[in-house]
Amino acid sequence: METTTPLIMEKTSEKNTAAFTHLSTLSQYIIPFGNYIFPLIIWTNYKDKSEFADHHGKQALNFQLSLLLYTLILALIAIPIFISVFLQNLPIEAIINDEDFIIRNFNLEGNIGLLSVGITAVVLFGLLKFVEFFLVIYATIKASNGELYKYPLTIPFIK
Repeated sequence: METTTPLIMEKTSEKNTAAFTHLSTLSQYIIPFGNYIFPLIIWTNYKDKSEFADHHGKQALNFQLSLLLYTLILALIAIPIFISVFLQNLPIEAIINDEDFIIRNFNLEGNIGLLSVGITAVVLFGLLKFVEFFLVIYATIKASNGELYKYPLTIPFIK
C-alpha cells in the first residue's frame, strides 16, 4: 500500500506540473514575455524528472514560439502596408509649411487592395490570439487529465 501512494502522488504532481506549464503561458497578459519565461523555467526544472512534464513543456514552448513567428509574419505584412498608405496620403504642405496635419483627400480607392491585405493580416492576428487562449485552456485540461496533447499548426523548434 505504501508503494502505490507515492506513485499516485507522483502522477498527480506530474499532471499538475504539465497543466501549470500550459497555464503559465497566459501570464503574457500581465507580464511581458511571461508566455516564454515561465514555461521555460518550469520545463527546465522538470524535463529530466518527468517524461510527461517534458512533453507538455516542449509543446507549450513550441506553440508559443510558433505563434511568435506567425505574429512576426503578419506584422511584416500589415505594418509596411499601413505605413505606405499613410505616407502616400500625407499632405506635403503640412510638413513643409508646418501647418496643422489634416488629411483632406484620403485616397481609399487607389489603396483598397493593399488595405484589404493589411486588414486581413490584423484580423488573422486577432483570430490567432483568440484561438491561442482556448487552445491553452484545452491543453491545460488535457494535461490535468493525464493525456498527451499536441497543439495544432505548431513548428517543433524544441525536439
